[in-house]
Amino acid sequence: MLEIRDLNAWYGPSHVVHGVSFAVRQGEVLALIGRNGAGKTTTIKSVMGLLDKVGGSVRFAGQELLPLPAHARFRMGLAYVPEDRRIVPDLTVRENLRLGLLQADSSIKESSATDQIAETFPRLKERLGQIAVTMSGGEQQMLAIARAMIARPKMILLDEPSEGIMPVLVEEMGRLFRALRDQGTTLLLVEQNVEWALNIADRAVIIDQGEVVFQADAATLAGDREIQERYCAV
Repeated sequence: MLEIRDLNAWYGPSHVVHGVSFAVRQGEVLALIGRNGAGKTTTIKSVMGLLDKVGGSVRFAGQELLPLPAHARFRMGLAYVPEDRRIVPDLTVRENLRLGLLQADSSIKESSATDQIAETFPRLKERLGQIAVTMSGGEQQMLAIARAMIARPKMILLDEPSEGIMPVLVEEMGRLFRALRDQGTTLLLVEQNVEWALNIADRAVIIDQGEVVFQADAATLAGDREIQERYCAV
């Protein structure tokens, strides 16, 4: 579904990602892991069109993305949940969800989409009229994921979804991601919580110093402590 070939990306003069290549298959969870600063976030920002200087090839559902602006990629069915969530703090949960539909230029009926999301996220169902900033960090993360999901994207890119979240909500997110995969949604998961990510993912790619250094089934990598300690240990 997503094919990245020889991806290079820069922040100003700094060459951060060096010839990264990997693919994400339809209907799977792929974990992109590695130490902080390895280039994981830069990679997914490149996929979403959020960096000024990117080279190589990024194809989604057979179409080259690099010439397209970020909003066009979103409307093709790519959704993105950034590390800082970017919910609108002064709007209610329901209003934030409505923004997700508007950004995707979706024809999906708001009421039915909101009802479906509310069933998926029982915590949000109880808080549709609540101002987003008054919720806990974990609930705000759930809202960010729900807003990405509401337009029923083909693929969701998630950047460090477990960071700063209570363990009980982290486990709840894990169950949600498995359910989304089982329903046919493809996920690319950037994560430093390696054990948790490998428990969710089908496959994993390790990035180190801006380069892909290892790819394997998640179960294989979960059993390889040497590789984890070499490239993922803090």
